[in-house]
Amino acid sequence: MLTERTKKRLSKDRPTTSITLRIPVDVVESMKTLAPLVGFSGYQTLLKSYISTGLRKDEERLAGSSTARLIEALKRRGVSDEVLTEATREAA
Repeated sequence: MLTERTKKRLSKDRPTTSITLRIPVDVVESMKTLAPLVGFSGYQTLLKSYISTGLRKDEERLAGSSTARLIEALKRRGVSDEVLTEATREAA
């Protein structure tokens, strides 16, 4: 099941903004060489892919850690493992 945030990210007509990054020349040259080899039209598209991948990974990790903290807090308050397991399965 996709979250609303994920659905918005998959939309093709999202607003964009321009930013400026200072990146070492050798890194840009490496991305220019690598981009077509891994199926991207250019280094900027590859860079956006790297950013998107890292962002999704961190969001998943942080969402998971929030869930884990909530489960631990509920356990300390006497909620049974069985109820927690059922609720976690249902939420997924």
